[in-house]
Amino acid sequence: MSSERPRFIVAGVLRRLYCLLPNGKAVLDAPGGNLLYTAAGIKVWEPDTQPGLIARVGEDYPRAWIQTFARRGMDVRGIEVLPEAIDLRSFVAYTDMHTRYIDDPVSHFARLELSFPRTLLGYRNPIPTLDSRTTLLPVSLRQTDIPATYLDATAAHLCPIDYLTHSMLPAVLRQAEFTTITVDPSPAYMNPTFWEHMPALINGLTAFLPSEEEIRMLFQGRSQDLWEMAETLASYGCEIIVIKRGQAGQLVYDGAAHRRYEVPAYNSMLVDPSGAGDAFCGGFLTGYRLNYDPVEAALHGSISASMTVEGSDPFYALGALPGLADARLESLRNAVHRV
Repeated sequence: MSSERPRFIVAGVLRRLYCLLPNGKAVLDAPGGNLLYTAAGIKVWEPDTQPGLIARVGEDYPRAWIQTFARRGMDVRGIEVLPEAIDLRSFVAYTDMHTRYIDDPVSHFARLELSFPRTLLGYRNPIPTLDSRTTLLPVSLRQTDIPATYLDATAAHLCPIDYLTHSMLPAVLRQAEFTTITVDPSPAYMNPTFWEHMPALINGLTAFLPSEEEIRMLFQGRSQDLWEMAETLASYGCEIIVIKRGQAGQLVYDGAAHRRYEVPAYNSMLVDPSGAGDAFCGGFLTGYRLNYDPVEAALHGSISASMTVEGSDPFYALGALPGLADARLESLRNAVHRV
């Protein structure tokens, strides 16, 4: 196994995905999770780089999948296999390109007249809960989960995990002299009850990348103006705030320059919306490291997302024709609007 340090590291969650696509087809017990989509979003722009993956899985997670990630050009030394089973199954059903359900899988398989998979038996519908401020989850990441060679990198992205992971790891990375740290928050702490914790969580980040739904939930009862929300979060010591809005594109607030931009989404052929926001974050990180321009970063993120949603595999974008990403990037640049 390679002992070289990766240029980028990505911390996140791996899943065993069950997905009913908008076209009625089913993806059953396949590799998924925000970690893979983000890493693929990076490799859209730097196909020869090997992003360092950091995640925790149980002993029941297929080892062959981890080997597949390595063959796809991922550095898997940071995937820790725990000596216990962890239920990493994740279910999502799309009734159309914009409507998704994550509960009641039995009714959705019945709706499509599909046999219910035996491997999904016993699956529990997720119950929305707030993240704990004191108790780590099995998938929560610790400082010891980061391989020593990964700390020689200088750019990292933290996918949605949980509050404790996001409150602890940035300090570890800054101590290791990382110069670029981006975070996609967990919806389980983007809630008014965590308001007092946000300044400490965001301070020192390069970019904070919530979805519109998440940031509106956080600011519930405080503001309805997205730009005001972005400026408030940036004032806590974060350089860039990006509000992801799906097909409506992104709002980018450059805190250092006090500038606002609207960056459109690339109009691609949607097949599977899964992982679009994660792929965006991977492209954003890579694009930002090219010239440290937040608009260019968002453009790169938009293209990574556009190529990901055209297939139903986390690595689908990596099979695109050479030059396609660059061509899409050039066509999208002229559509950026400074507010």
